[in-house]
Amino acid sequence: MPEKITAEDHVNNFAGTLADTKLTSGSLFGEEASSSVTTQFNRLFGRQKPVHHILGGGKSADVLLWRNKKISASVLTAATVVWVLFEWLNYHFLTLVGFALVVGMLVQFLWSNFSGMISSSPSKVPRLVLPEDLFVNMAVSIGAEINRGLAFVQDVAYGGNVKQFLMVVGSLWIAAVIGSWFNFLTILYIGFVAAHTLPVLYERYDDQVDSFVYQVLGLLQHNYRKLDADVLSKIPKGKLNWKKHE
Repeated sequence: MPEKITAEDHVNNFAGTLADTKLTSGSLFGEEASSSVTTQFNRLFGRQKPVHHILGGGKSADVLLWRNKKISASVLTAATVVWVLFEWLNYHFLTLVGFALVVGMLVQFLWSNFSGMISSSPSKVPRLVLPEDLFVNMAVSIGAEINRGLAFVQDVAYGGNVKQFLMVVGSLWIAAVIGSWFNFLTILYIGFVAAHTLPVLYERYDDQVDSFVYQVLGLLQHNYRKLDADVLSKIPKGKLNWKKHE
């Protein structure tokens, strides 16, 4: 019966492959060996396909990778304006909605009543109508992601793997601590800015990023081995069997 592969085995195999890659880069094959090493590391890092294809390859990927700088800059500027209004100027959502509706109604009122005075044929006032499919798709996508997260958390809780359970609880605790430093809107803004800056920076400086990630993974593996030898290896694996006492 084949032995079950654990998460530690995956980490060790990954680090071993990276170490072999590093040794290959020091060989006597010159530029050809260096090129093959870079290609191998990119495959290990998930770069079998271009970054644009990994991000979906559509208009959203074009925006995130700044293919159209005007659109990308406009989206990032709009998000920054919203964050500044709420965080620095202490505006409230209901206040902004009220002001926006007042301005919109005022523009439509002036347009509909004074357009006939300016021109002989009054122009038709445009109406803003949001498509219903937009809200339906957003609700379906958000619901699917929430259910996926809940399923993962419950699988970890029901699985009985104490090591995996403690790692997930520790990750959630770190996220809770980070969340206490900022409010929800600031965290969303940081994630939005990161999504519009990190992919394009990685696409331009992928070699430097891959080298840095290799060093970080080596450090994490070293610390993980120490933690596993001192703490995690002493935790019983598999499901916990509680004895029933009559």
